[in-house]
Amino acid sequence: MPIDHSDALKKAGVLAEALPYIQRFHGKTLVIKYGGNAMTEEALKQGFARDVVLLKLVGMNPVIVHGGGPQIDDLLKRVGKVGEFIQGMRVTDRETMDIVEMVLGGQVNKDIVNLINQHGGKAVGLTGKDGAFIRAKKLMIPNKDTPGDLIDIGQVGEIVSIDPSLIALLDSGAFIPVIAPIGVGKEGETYNINADVVAGKIAEILKAEKLVLLTNTPGVLDKDGKLLTGMTPRDIDGMVADGTLSGGMLPKIGSALDAARSGVKSVHIIDGRVEHALLLEILTDAGVGTLIKAG
Repeated sequence: MPIDHSDALKKAGVLAEALPYIQRFHGKTLVIKYGGNAMTEEALKQGFARDVVLLKLVGMNPVIVHGGGPQIDDLLKRVGKVGEFIQGMRVTDRETMDIVEMVLGGQVNKDIVNLINQHGGKAVGLTGKDGAFIRAKKLMIPNKDTPGDLIDIGQVGEIVSIDPSLIALLDSGAFIPVIAPIGVGKEGETYNINADVVAGKIAEILKAEKLVLLTNTPGVLDKDGKLLTGMTPRDIDGMVADGTLSGGMLPKIGSALDAARSGVKSVHIIDGRVEHALLLEILTDAGVGTLIKAG
């Protein structure tokens, strides 16, 4: 079969374009929050696993933190429970916590580990209870209707501390950590923690080069729906203040800003519905989302 030289040159150009990024990020830590469509559509799942393995093989250290909201809701329905949310946070009684831990720490975590390993990686699944590396305490949320009052939403946690030594040990052994956002209290109690928050805090503690948040949106959009990139924390603060950013994007933005202000060099909010979004954002000039620069 004759070679299509134009096609071959395009492929060579893509590889050449990736070289400076591979050199720049070799040995660097990338914390990746994995969720949304990228986690439920088969083609996107396979592409994500291949991308993670490739990043590891070219010398980067990807650390995966995952969610699992739809899978939790499915199992709750099967046992006759309805998921309840207050201010975007899942109300987590003891029975719900058992289901959350079963789904996140078991089903979802092991599915991701298995998929990465099928593509030649060496993934290891963890929750924050392993080595007690994510210490947490009960999160109480402010009552919007009664200022000064706090709402108890059950076994939902906020991070007290993260011990990076377990992740560092895995990275040094060429393993890929895959982390479920579950923390442990000082009395051994289990806490459900927002996955964006866990990803952001791990990125801070590890002094990661990048925090990448996979979403079901193109990135951060202005009021006209135009994609914004190359932003600073001050730019984002202004968009929150004027109401451009609100709702479900706020937890991601909060984690992104905390990370960008705490030593993570760049934060990327990218469209996980795009095949190979990770590679496009990290190894090409184009990118597929919003870049927030450290501030």
